[in-house]
Amino acid sequence: MVGGGTIGDFIREQREQAQVSLRQLSKLAGVSNPYLSQVERGLRKPSADILQQIAKGLRISAEQLYVRAGILEDRRGDSDLVGAIFADPVLTERQKNVLVEIYESFRRENPADVAEQASAAEITPPSPLMRRPIRSNTNVDRD
Repeated sequence: MVGGGTIGDFIREQREQAQVSLRQLSKLAGVSNPYLSQVERGLRKPSADILQQIAKGLRISAEQLYVRAGILEDRRGDSDLVGAIFADPVLTERQKNVLVEIYESFRRENPADVAEQASAAEITPPSPLMRRPIRSNTNVDRD
């Protein structure tokens, strides 16, 4: 699991950081209060559908909950960076998640083929057609 802890621990941390009570999240997510309490205490393993409802209630991505629950494999581009963010003891869970979401949004804006093209352009010498001609001053009239 990314960042350690159980899915219930993660949900509780997210709920507390959002300053939402268990009862409020229960209403927002459309999940019974006792069931949500059992999920947070690790007594129940929620389905993907329930996790999606909880994510909506917490206003976080369902993918984060799927990864934490082991339903979805972590497909992030640079797991070392993401791991370092989640390992930082100073940041709150919400801050960590926001940083990872921003990082992932930038990666989506810059697809891998664009990055590969950029790295290839750094290695490939410019073509002769792109070189500037050298101008000579010998044909310039001077008075």
